[in-house]
Amino acid sequence: MIEHFSSPEGLPPTSGFSHATAGTGRIVAISGQLPLDADGNLVDESDVLIQARQVFRNLRIALKAAGAKPADILKFGFFLTDLDDLDAVRAARDEFVGDGAHPASTLVKVAGLVIPGARLEVDALAITRY
Repeated sequence: MIEHFSSPEGLPPTSGFSHATAGTGRIVAISGQLPLDADGNLVDESDVLIQARQVFRNLRIALKAAGAKPADILKFGFFLTDLDDLDAVRAARDEFVGDGAHPASTLVKVAGLVIPGARLEVDALAITRY
């Protein structure tokens, strides 16, 4: 079970994330996922939405391997090279998590990522039932 605390009293309003989440069960940590296809090739460098969708596709595969699903995510970590990409990344995130409550989230602007041309990296922490 996961509880979402979107807007606790005294904290500012949120935009697609919860200020806090809590849950019980098996913890699943997903390493930062880059916009790489199954062969390790960077997807469309010119389109951040395509890159973001690939990142979330990779997250879904990693979650499934550990017996988890998007609804089990407690927290995302977002690393973007350009904050102007945030709207597209949020759109891909919303496609991924659906209409339910949003996980806690951290956003960091970075000078670059390990793969040249990658515009984002996303990691996740999830919790599943035993």
